[in-house]
Amino acid sequence: MPPTTSPEATRDRILAAARTEFARYGIAGARIDRIAKAAKTSKERVYAYFKSKEALYRHVSAAELSAIVEATRMDPADLPGYAGRLHDYYAAHPERYRLMQWGRLELDPGDTEDPIRATMAGKLERVAKAQADGLLDPSWDPIDIVVLLNQIAASWAGTIDFLPADPAEREQYLRDRRAAVVTAVGRLFPAAR
Repeated sequence: MPPTTSPEATRDRILAAARTEFARYGIAGARIDRIAKAAKTSKERVYAYFKSKEALYRHVSAAELSAIVEATRMDPADLPGYAGRLHDYYAAHPERYRLMQWGRLELDPGDTEDPIRATMAGKLERVAKAQADGLLDPSWDPIDIVVLLNQIAASWAGTIDFLPADPAEREQYLRDRRAAVVTAVGRLFPAAR
């Protein structure tokens, strides 16, 4: 008799399949039947766990945001270092960058359940506190700092057409792009002295 799978194992397979599907096709292009097939379950089981495709995407993107936050750890006193870590994360996980971008493109900007909103609010608070504590230039609006920093750090993640095919050349290319990201952020947002 084959072993039964636990509800947690089924849910984990659904989430893994959904992460791959959303990264590849976006929210609109993703298909629950493909997710179910890849997860070795039924469409009905997917909907038993998640009420809609959008709810499934929100869950997957919230988990990805948590992974990014954990891996990159924003330190407002060292924004260039943070930008470098973000660059590294996206260079190592381009499919995860695509996954997050689909949500930005396809979700309603006024969506109050968008997990990016909560993450951004936390970053804005940390930057504003660092400014109040004298660690960052207070003349910048915190939202400008966070958005510009994120865009600079992710700038090469969305520009894969220039990546060299040779692995050694690719490594050097990414190191050079990382150095440019760190330098740009350091010049824009130097630590207060």
